[in-house]
Amino acid sequence: MAPGGQAGGSDSRSPGSPRQRLRDWLRGAFRFAADRNDFRRNLIVNVGLFAAGVWVARNLTDIDLMSPPPVA
Repeated sequence: MAPGGQAGGSDSRSPGSPRQRLRDWLRGAFRFAADRNDFRRNLIVNVGLFAAGVWVARNLTDIDLMSPPPVA
């Protein structure tokens, strides 16, 4: 029997099929998101949050919330 439990052929569930690759990617993404002790995940999440904060700080500093609304 071939790896993956199928006896061969061009089945849509063969190891190189798009469905299997999507399933493997989703499984890896879930494991990556669910592992609370993973240093890489924590580093990527923290760098992403820092980058989002920098973007907000750079792009929203010119808004004056106390100014009157523009007259249309």
